[in-house]
Amino acid sequence: MRSLQQHRKDTLKPPPSFLLNGGNVGNLLQSMDWSSAPLGPPNTWSPHLQAVMATLLPAQAQFVLFWGDAYVALYNDAYVPTIGTKHPQALGRPAQEHWSELWDDLEPLLRGVRETGQTFWAKDRPFYMERRGLGETVYFDVSYSAVREADGSVGGVLCLVADTTERVRFQQRQAFLLELGRTLPGLGGAERIEAYAVQRLAQELGAARVCFGEDRGDGSGFRVAHDWVDGVPSMVGEHDYASFGTSLREQLAAGQVVQQAYETQANGLCATLHAPVLRAGRLEAMLGVHFHSPRQCFEDECQLIEETAKQTWAAITHARAERALHLLNESLEDRVATALAEREAAMLQLHEAHKLEMIGQLTGGIAHDLNNMLTPIIASFELLRRHPQSERGPRLIEGGLQAAERARNLVGRLLSFARRQTLKPQPVSLAALVVDMRELIARSLGPTIAVQVQIDPALPAVVADPHQLELALLNLVVNARDAMPDGGMLDITAGLDSDGPPRPDGVAAARLLWLQVRDGGCGMTDEQLRRCIEPFYSTKGVGKGTGLGLPMVQGLALQSGGGFAIDSQPGQGTTATLWLPVSDVAAPSRDTDWPEAPQADRPCRVLLVDDEEIVRHATAAQLRDLGYEVTEAGNAAAALHLLDQGWLPDVLVTDHVMAEMTGVRFAQRMRERQADLPVLIITGYANLTPRELKGFEVLRKPYRQAELAQSVARLLANPR
Repeated sequence: MRSLQQHRKDTLKPPPSFLLNGGNVGNLLQSMDWSSAPLGPPNTWSPHLQAVMATLLPAQAQFVLFWGDAYVALYNDAYVPTIGTKHPQALGRPAQEHWSELWDDLEPLLRGVRETGQTFWAKDRPFYMERRGLGETVYFDVSYSAVREADGSVGGVLCLVADTTERVRFQQRQAFLLELGRTLPGLGGAERIEAYAVQRLAQELGAARVCFGEDRGDGSGFRVAHDWVDGVPSMVGEHDYASFGTSLREQLAAGQVVQQAYETQANGLCATLHAPVLRAGRLEAMLGVHFHSPRQCFEDECQLIEETAKQTWAAITHARAERALHLLNESLEDRVATALAEREAAMLQLHEAHKLEMIGQLTGGIAHDLNNMLTPIIASFELLRRHPQSERGPRLIEGGLQAAERARNLVGRLLSFARRQTLKPQPVSLAALVVDMRELIARSLGPTIAVQVQIDPALPAVVADPHQLELALLNLVVNARDAMPDGGMLDITAGLDSDGPPRPDGVAAARLLWLQVRDGGCGMTDEQLRRCIEPFYSTKGVGKGTGLGLPMVQGLALQSGGGFAIDSQPGQGTTATLWLPVSDVAAPSRDTDWPEAPQADRPCRVLLVDDEEIVRHATAAQLRDLGYEVTEAGNAAAALHLLDQGWLPDVLVTDHVMAEMTGVRFAQRMRERQADLPVLIITGYANLTPRELKGFEVLRKPYRQAELAQSVARLLANPR
């Protein structure tokens, strides 16, 4: 054993040069006690091993090198998160000591590379690994290559890895939920739905027991009607929450997923997880998943269990409501008075179940569309990362941008329905807008419906987002078409507030224009008219409408500072009227559009403020590419500190939704210091009206570089 004095002398020696840029792992390699290590101190390593480590340690990719017959593990900082709690004990030690749980799987792969010298490559390769306490199946893209010594022999195996666990588990979860959503509606009875769902979830997770516990409503107990078990007792019957934990019901009622582990097996179980099913803030049921062996359900598995619980319970509730309605109708003649009240309650329950089903269908459709858009984006960037100089690069980039543009349009429509789309109001000519849409309207209506447009081109422009206004008008036209299945006449008219129908209550704008769509169709009853603006309510029958069109039109009107009203009578048609504020300036002509991505025409200092680092860096790169001098700040306080030091920008570009201060409020603070400072507010999820924007220019996320360039150039060309 070396003396303490000798160890101190060794630590005073300068570190080997190949460890100098090695980050935290490099520092550990310098300070480790190598007296009992198989490799010995780093300065005694072979030149080839030192050369490989000099390249491996500072790399940003995840590398691990297994060296020698003992497969001594050497890796870089980027690889540390991949092995979790194995670090730092695994560093410089034989791999079998710390990879014992997967050694029977890993060792043959490493040995094959050492013996043959051939590279082993695999995509989404599964490994069973203990890196967060308990074991779990993880997935990696791997490439194992031989590293040779000076004499040509294989000294070790260099492993390039990429952790794909999160993506693989997401795909598995989506596939499971999609299959479940397709199967459950066709099973019929609630009992069959419940039995199928618990069996499939148990098979997916390898559980010992899965069951739904329906809350009894007494605050203390639940009942299990059916369960799936493997080697443990059945739970069918009545139970108390307290037997599974004194605070279990309170946690479930608060919407929490509750996991519990047992040091000794209780009835053959070592771990349980309970997920709540809430409706209108009330606990209706819980989904229990129980395991034979110790188990920690991580975030992706918890999400799978929660989504399965919601989806299955909605199907069960729907099936029960339909069954109850069927039984009521069978004996309706004998129990008229009582049955009317019960039938109404069942119909309400069925209506709520239909709403949940519609939400599920809508969510599934959106997820499907977004997955279709994200797939080419991810694929393009992965190929560009692997082959950055590929001749296919421009084509991959263009494909990714096209998919991103489609995703942006889809999110915009969703935000518009949710009344969370930050509109980009500008002067719009109603006459020009309808002329541009004439062909689209005609195709949407078909040959049996004639269109009559009466809009004076001399009418003043309105202040609205042109794209959302087009979508609103198209929704009204399609509703009119569905109300006239045998054909008819559709009138689209517009006029000044003083010449038309009375304006709705609560509209603050002084001057308004109205846009009216009138059909001669079937009309609506008083009950239908009262509920037609309600989200998910539709008069078109099952499968013919989502009930989202009119809420979207009303959302656009309210966000634009106007109003919306519908008048209808059965057999006499429907008239929908949209009020919008009048613009003080004329709508721009079509030949005044900005050229794409105008470059900065003079030196210009841009202050960019955004608390999301990745978004801020991307925006800064776009602005610098346009020729602007960009100074970044992570929040309003940091930006104000720059001004306190005497630095002044030529233009301010700021995100709106920030933790400490909104972008609009920060821009007002900046205007107190620089009264004529041009300001561009960037936002992607904020319910802002023109009045709340305080007159600042706004750019919606996500945006193309050309849109950013046009906005900044317009501000500099027309300062406040």
